Amino acid sequence: MALPYKAVPLVAPGHTRPVTHLSFSPLQDDGTYVVISSCKDGNPMLRDWTGDWIGTFIGHKGAVWSSKLSPDTSRAASGSADFTAKIWDTYTGECLQSFPHNHIVRSVALSPSSSHLLTGGQEKKVRMFDLSRPDAEPDFLFDGAGALSHEGTVKSVVWVGDHTGVTAGEDGQIKWWDLRTRTLTTSLTFPNPITSMELSPQTNRIVVTSGKTVSFIPALLNGPQTHSLTLPYAPSSASIHPILQDRFVTGSTSDEWVRIHDVAGEEREVLKGHHGPVHCVEYSPDGEMFASGSEDGTIRLWQTTPGKSYGLWQGVPANGG
Repeated sequence: MALPYKAVPLVAPGHTRPVTHLSFSPLQDDGTYVVISSCKDGNPMLRDWTGDWIGTFIGHKGAVWSSKLSPDTSRAASGSADFTAKIWDTYTGECLQSFPHNHIVRSVALSPSSSHLLTGGQEKKVRMFDLSRPDAEPDFLFDGAGALSHEGTVKSVVWVGDHTGVTAGEDGQIKWWDLRTRTLTTSLTFPNPITSMELSPQTNRIVVTSGKTVSFIPALLNGPQTHSLTLPYAPSSASIHPILQDRFVTGSTSDEWVRIHDVAGEEREVLKGHHGPVHCVEYSPDGEMFASGSEDGTIRLWQTTPGKSYGLWQGVPANGG
């Protein structure tokens, strides 16, 4: 997997504080996609598939820890340290709805039809809001008789299929919930806190980092076996190639590098460019690039195949001249 050409990232500036989370939209009918970034500056940003800035969502009064896009990209959801989750119109930038919480919101997830919103955070509670009834009280996902969803901060929530929620906590637990009955279906326990959990929709897997492990888990626990690897470092985030499924990328808060590993865990490339720890990485839905977000306040876009013409990258001439 050695690259014939040096990987030259595109740098997407604009944020003024550390970038905490990145999320790509699905591939749209015209072959394009967008990406939304969360940042401690409190202003999520939307960019097109080339990395060009589209707009900034203004309204949060604290760090934004998570933001996600609806499948058709018309809506965005965000969760913030200002104790709110918000729904945005991605065309106008207008805040459509704001849902108060009692503590920091660390993660949000929209349902496939954009009818409902899941949130989780430092209250250790997972809420489900009905966006058609914004004044109604949310439903809570409680584990057993206790009034909590997790024993630690909820680090990530994802929505799988029509009616499954998956939540991950600093308690080391990943929990699957039936959102129709709001009941716990099953759970997995890791020996260390979960540091990240993202849904890889094309591979139908959940990608989890915890301690020095990265795990690729069937999203509904009904597919191939869970594949776990132990790395020589603690990854902050990981993303599997959505098409080839033969490699994954990671970030780490212990250095400033982005790494590419094969599925056996062997390190294939180390990409240098950031000037601070890397908090988040994610592949684009077409697998042509991946994005990394860092403590340095920048987003860097990296080609899967350096030298290829794609977006703003002008490829290397065939004759090398």
